[in-house]
Amino acid sequence: MSTTTGKPFGGGRTGGRMGAPTKPNGGKEKTPLSTHLIAGGVAGLAEALVCHPLDTIKVRMQLSKSRKARGLKPLGFWATGRQITARETPLGLYKGLGAVISGIVPKMAIRFASFETYKGWLTGPDGKITSKGTFLAGLGAGATEAVAVVTPMEVIKIRLQAQQHSLADPLDIPRYRNAAHAAFTIVREEGLATLYRGVTLTALRQATNQGVNFTAYQQFKKWALEFQPKYQETGALPSAQTMAIGLISGAMGPFSNAPIDTIKTRIQKAAKEPGETALSRFLKVSSDMFKNEGAKAFYKGITPRVLRVAPGQAIVFTVYERMKRLIDKAKASFDATYDE
Repeated sequence: MSTTTGKPFGGGRTGGRMGAPTKPNGGKEKTPLSTHLIAGGVAGLAEALVCHPLDTIKVRMQLSKSRKARGLKPLGFWATGRQITARETPLGLYKGLGAVISGIVPKMAIRFASFETYKGWLTGPDGKITSKGTFLAGLGAGATEAVAVVTPMEVIKIRLQAQQHSLADPLDIPRYRNAAHAAFTIVREEGLATLYRGVTLTALRQATNQGVNFTAYQQFKKWALEFQPKYQETGALPSAQTMAIGLISGAMGPFSNAPIDTIKTRIQKAAKEPGETALSRFLKVSSDMFKNEGAKAFYKGITPRVLRVAPGQAIVFTVYERMKRLIDKAKASFDATYDE
């Protein structure tokens, strides 16, 4: 991981005023931080709208215990999806979407902004960064977004997704009506700290995800540009290639931290118990899972998670790169008109 690579997202530090790219060492213009914030937010919104049903199926699979207790085989990916739509209508697949959308813009803004900041700190005097530096920047970005946004967002999302009520029956009233009501109820009944249950595991999951994701994406993009010199001047690949690279890099993270994600989901779904600590919760949940459900339980939901994360990252990187080009083009046009 010591190969020196270029920067697929522009520079890490911005010079001059926000929105005014500078040319370090006479090289390619750096992308302003504002562009990363806007493009990242739009990309995250697109990912959430397309991939959220897969996340709901994943959460239900990770939380399933009753069939195992009755000696029945746990439902698979398709069976879980069919059960949700049959009992709760297809809209049941979008439970918790409000919590995701309300957090996705700041999440992606923090992810790309912090990644660029950390990458800037790790960039050498020649304006280049090693694969190791990219991985460390990705780790830092994942941990930052986990603490700032992802953990409370996921606690609320999981509580909403765990509710198995029918959206077609107005008399079937759930405990949590929407994201705002869930947040209010959790804080009122369990305290503000409950929104940060599983923060360590969430930070570990997000850090490893983004470390692998950004490093793989940058390396694959570097190889693609070397193989196709006609794209080297702009550094922009066709959308189909960007999507393929994002798909591959996005699939690598879930396999490395599936047990962490499953334990985290169980911890965040459960209500707070008096006297328990973060360590005692972790040990209790993990030991109960192993004793009652076996080692395979730690990989519950891995199929929908990969099916959600991999195409999700493909969407994120494709929309991000496209939005970044559109914003840069709009800024250039505006600056040219302003200068005239």
